[in-house]
Amino acid sequence: MLMNTHEARLDALRQELKSRGLDGFVIPISDEHMSEYVGAYAQRLAWLTGFGGSAGTAVVLTDASLPSAAAMFVDGRYTLQVREQVNGQFYAYESVPQTSPARWLGENAPKGAKIGYDAWLHGSKWVEAASAALAARGATLVAVEGNPIDAIWQDQPEPSPAPAEVHDDAFAGESSKAKRAAVSEWLTAQGLDATVISALDSIAWLLNLRGTDVERTPVALSYVVAHADGTTDLYIAEEKVTPELRHHLGNAVTVRPRADFVAGLKALGGKRVAVDPDNAVAAIFETLKGAGATVAEHRDPTILPKAVKNPVEQQGQRAAQAIDGVAVTRFLHWLAVEGPKGEVTEMSAAAKLLEFRQRCGDLRDLSFDTISGAGPNAASPHYRVSEESSLTLEPESVYLVDSGGQYPCGTTDITRTVWIGTMEHLGEQPGKPSLHEVKDRFTRVLKGTIAIDRAVFPKGTNGSQLDTLARQFLWSVGLDYAHGTGHGVGSFLSVHEGPQRIAKAAGGQAGTMQELLPGMILSDEPGYYKAGEYGIRIENLVLVEKRAFEGSDGEYLGFETLTLAPIERRLVDTALLSAEETAWWNAYHARVLQVIGPQLSAPEDAATLAWLKVQCAPL
Repeated sequence: MLMNTHEARLDALRQELKSRGLDGFVIPISDEHMSEYVGAYAQRLAWLTGFGGSAGTAVVLTDASLPSAAAMFVDGRYTLQVREQVNGQFYAYESVPQTSPARWLGENAPKGAKIGYDAWLHGSKWVEAASAALAARGATLVAVEGNPIDAIWQDQPEPSPAPAEVHDDAFAGESSKAKRAAVSEWLTAQGLDATVISALDSIAWLLNLRGTDVERTPVALSYVVAHADGTTDLYIAEEKVTPELRHHLGNAVTVRPRADFVAGLKALGGKRVAVDPDNAVAAIFETLKGAGATVAEHRDPTILPKAVKNPVEQQGQRAAQAIDGVAVTRFLHWLAVEGPKGEVTEMSAAAKLLEFRQRCGDLRDLSFDTISGAGPNAASPHYRVSEESSLTLEPESVYLVDSGGQYPCGTTDITRTVWIGTMEHLGEQPGKPSLHEVKDRFTRVLKGTIAIDRAVFPKGTNGSQLDTLARQFLWSVGLDYAHGTGHGVGSFLSVHEGPQRIAKAAGGQAGTMQELLPGMILSDEPGYYKAGEYGIRIENLVLVEKRAFEGSDGEYLGFETLTLAPIERRLVDTALLSAEETAWWNAYHARVLQVIGPQLSAPEDAATLAWLKVQCAPL
């Protein structure tokens, strides 16, 4: 019989742990590649707890009678969502980075306990931190043979068997041969024999291949070992390899069964092997060391070249934004007409936006699950709509939609916050957020978006140094938001791509200290969220570019705005905008009309074009 309740699944896990002599187990959202988004087979945390976010960890102690028998760990993006989806009767809610699973174990694990973990789902740094925290209580961390969740998940899906696909050089802008040669040169320069590359988007970029194995990210389940002599081993399930892929890879890439990866690691005994501790699981380190290899910790050599988009990828991103902007514009016009009728739901709005995207260009997938949040649901920054949670968009209320598409020429990510209704009744409405307050918060968020977009900064600047620009207008009235201001974006790859990001440097968050380089793409997305009432976010993608000044004392950089779709003008308090900010608004919307307008020339788009012209009129 299937276990249909999360309480029953938790009980079953505890029984399984008891049978293995374990006093607890750690369950992250992860796969063997430390991916952000994972395949259905790896959704162990969601299956166990009901949590549907993209970042989180649970710790379950075997003894249910302990005062702290289980805990869920999420960051500020999921503070509200975790309480809606995970039963607080069985799990304590813990906030990261204020605490961590390792720290919690150091405080709550029974003395002398054996706490299990799956070495194929955790990084080596986490293992070190958790081991140290447990040692202080006389407890130990134990690598399991086979994941206990897999033993009780009776209808667990199998990994995707879909074939891998060739990503044409016309989109990639550089051949796989050239990329592999660069990795070979790097290995030789470092005095290394090989490097293990396990991040799926790194493999996809290096070999110019894509896949459909992970929802929302076009990658294929595989591993790569690249050698200093220029040869490469690709470990991938045999049913995923087509004759076209073999021809594309050429003789310098040896295709091996994915199941042989551990044997391949053991064959590197006696070699000097580079592994990225931020992107490779602990099992890879343990296997290499056990085989007698010398492991050198280095950043994955594809990370930075992948982040710095070449001219072909940059142009592809512009093309993707032009396609996507038409879909979003059609949707926003549709919403302006249908939303005030009181019949549109979060689910139907997300479905309609997908329909508009499917009509525009070669859409392969969404780049993430659409965040379609009405009223209080929008106050959860990474809210995920479901049939159970879907609200109706009420007239005279706020609606937030964060969405994106995967096109062969680029990956998009855009957020727009709109007012549902006509604004004919501008007085305060009983039981609804204050319109005056909403406009104030919206305009402060807008000012932050503009500040990042207009920023000019010297070469060597990192994302943490820009973050304050976006927050200053909220900080000035005692407000903030609990997520980063910007993340890197891939080229028909991951919508969240490192190493660059714009965020507070607190907690040593990866990427905040990464120098911003020409060719990097980032999101620009400050926000504001009032629990139980509404949420606001405005997001555009921007491209780092060089800026030249007469008499300059060095190299300077700025941003090219990539995203093209109108911003809700009715929520702007123009009295809060400076002359420069108003000029930015007018120039941005003139460009939106210039690029999107000609694509709305069909008779059926006449109403949308007329609406767009009104939205893009100068303030």
